[in-house]
Amino acid sequence: MSNHLDYEINKELGECYLFMGDLEKAEEYYRKAAGSNGVHPDPYLGLATIAVQRGNLEAALVLYRKAANIEVTDKSLAGMGLVEMETGAHAEAFDHFVAALGMNPGNLVAMNGLLRLGYHLGRIDEVVAHLRAFPELSPEKDNVRFSLAGCLISLGRKDEARAELETILDRAPDHADAREMYALLG
Repeated sequence: MSNHLDYEINKELGECYLFMGDLEKAEEYYRKAAGSNGVHPDPYLGLATIAVQRGNLEAALVLYRKAANIEVTDKSLAGMGLVEMETGAHAEAFDHFVAALGMNPGNLVAMNGLLRLGYHLGRIDEVVAHLRAFPELSPEKDNVRFSLAGCLISLGRKDEARAELETILDRAPDHADAREMYALLG
């Protein structure tokens, strides 16, 4: 069997076991995948996910960095951001989330982390552009638009917030949170 085929099979088995919650088996197959072909970031991303689930954030950060050294992806950047956010490295996490969204504006992990840190760091104005760039066709767009309206309200930009809420309510008149926020705007 070729190294590439070994890699693919082991990576897929790692993903399956991770999805099923069997961290031991997932780790075993991700390690095999990493050993059979060390030029792909996916096994390291899987191993980082396992480390996070086990609460080993230091190891997770090392693995996310290793994945990024092979190939920088929005997933590796968002992973580093998550770990940094949890360990108090907020400015670094914010920068990693911004970089992840620059690669993939629809990365919900990075978007949620950026939103949390934007409020925490007082950088809401920087978050607004990323919320606006979120893909229009994504099923999560109304939730992102709702978060955008909240950011705009906190920045004192009530007319813009009202317009975002109206867009949500035009598509989903039963969106209770949007209706409530819209009513508060008067």
